Amino acid sequence: MKKIALVTLLLSFYLFTSCDKDYKFTLDVSKKNTIKDKIEITLKEENNQQVDNVQFFVNGKEISSDGNSITLNAADYGVGKYAVSALAFYPGKTKKLNNSFEIFSDKKPVLYNFEIVNSYPHDTNAFTQGLEYNNGFLYETTGRRGQSTLRKVEIKSGKVLKKIDLDKQFFGEGMTIVNDKVYWLTWEAKKGFVYDLKTFKQVSEFKYNKSKEGWGLTHNDKEFIKSDGSNKIWFLDLETLNEIRSIQAYTNKVSLKSLNELEWVNGKIYANYWQKPLIAIINPKNGVVDGIINLKGLVKEMEKTQKLEGQDDVLNGIAYDKENDRLFVTGKNWGKLFEIKLLTE
Repeated sequence: MKKIALVTLLLSFYLFTSCDKDYKFTLDVSKKNTIKDKIEITLKEENNQQVDNVQFFVNGKEISSDGNSITLNAADYGVGKYAVSALAFYPGKTKKLNNSFEIFSDKKPVLYNFEIVNSYPHDTNAFTQGLEYNNGFLYETTGRRGQSTLRKVEIKSGKVLKKIDLDKQFFGEGMTIVNDKVYWLTWEAKKGFVYDLKTFKQVSEFKYNKSKEGWGLTHNDKEFIKSDGSNKIWFLDLETLNEIRSIQAYTNKVSLKSLNELEWVNGKIYANYWQKPLIAIINPKNGVVDGIINLKGLVKEMEKTQKLEGQDDVLNGIAYDKENDRLFVTGKNWGKLFEIKLLTE
């Protein structure tokens, strides 16, 4: 009896391990795609063994399938990088395979140059993080721990009309104004603050969720729009400030990382690219970078009257006067605020 039991055990072990070894899977997916492509994702069993069922997931969300492959419309996802996984169910076991794919724009971004319409004084002690036009004035937030401020500024003179300091433990970042309230981000504290526009008195605060850091902030009629220093842009509910969705900023070739200060201009997101004299014009529906504004010449203009200190004194700050179609830009510790007009190259 012992011999029979031992033989049975060894045979079972052999069948189990050999059966497992006979199954060899690959998860095939096209790595680089454009937003107009269809993306084929296929789970292959290389030894032609029977698979009971396959479940597919994109960014953790299950995608229905009738077999061992699925086809995705890239336009349904928008540009960006996506994680894909498949669960293969076969006799007595499951196997999980992981892969990824990227979706790029199908066209080059339009390149813009600029001309200076006007220039105005700007406080060289303002480490600009957020900038917004409202009823004839500029509102500005500045950064650095222990030096962060919220300001109301007269455009023509650059005079600071009202200012409050942020608590020294916080590093102030971008801001935007909605319904007579100022919403001000902090960098790494995972929360922001809300102030009354007229009095600058704090009325509440809010927490971040998935977007762990605060960089830039703007809004459209329905949502706050927030950057976190990556290639992602988040959309938040105007009432609850809960994150609803996100997009990733991509051109036809690359992902645009380190997105910083934001502004909503005629249905598009304008985003400073940290440490580069560039502003990206981003489609809010799918993340496609429709245009790039080259402001290298503006840096050279600044250097005529001021020595810029490397990565500290970089371009940052975009404000738009919709009523008069005026676009303002400045930089950290820059001595000038520029009103510019865009020109196609």
